[in-house]
Amino acid sequence: MVTFLATLIESGGALAGNVTEPCITPGCPMSTHNASIAGDRSGSAVSFVKRYEPPGYGYDTVFYRGVVNAEATEIDGRWSVPGTTASGTFLMVRSSKPAEAVAAEERTKEPAR
Repeated sequence: MVTFLATLIESGGALAGNVTEPCITPGCPMSTHNASIAGDRSGSAVSFVKRYEPPGYGYDTVFYRGVVNAEATEIDGRWSVPGTTASGTFLMVRSSKPAEAVAAEERTKEPAR
């Protein structure tokens, strides 16, 4: 299980966003990985592609398909890595705080420079 921070923005059924997650590959010289998200939502069905930037260390492209709940607070589904048998389940849960409050809280934790 990997905990990650994702920002998703939906506009007219199109999804876009980004993800930050820790590197879990043994010997990985990067402590965190960043990725972009692009996809769509039609009703409760959600699909998107996550592309790591830069790719490497076992991180490249991952496909996601899932269902968003009626309150739009959770997306539950499956992920897969193209060209491999790697796959699994995922659950994304919306923060109970508005995005602006979460961002402000994160900024206050940074040391003064």
